[in-house]
Amino acid sequence: MLKTGNAKFQIGQTVKHRIYPFRGVIFDVDPTFNNTEEWYQSIPEEVRPRKDQPFYHLFAENDDTDYIAYVSEQNLMPDESGQPVQHPQINEIFEDFDGSIYKLRGPLGH
Repeated sequence: MLKTGNAKFQIGQTVKHRIYPFRGVIFDVDPTFNNTEEWYQSIPEEVRPRKDQPFYHLFAENDDTDYIAYVSEQNLMPDESGQPVQHPQINEIFEDFDGSIYKLRGPLGH
């Protein structure tokens, strides 16, 4: 399921969060919100995103750690630093970073 439909960003693209200081590589896209209501309600109401937009799964990093993030399209923007993301799982599905996009390693399936 690598269809991204009307998604603004693509799998392999490096992005950063509009509000919080982290960046990452997109490895999957949900056409609309597809997480738990508990997770959704844990987001502060003043920054809680709409559910009717693409949500992205990221191999994410900040200055302290790396992790998996789930982020709405409205809260992402392209990362134009040209720097690779240092998440340890990136090499499992990506290879060759060109400064903004990681190339998928091979056919993937869910």
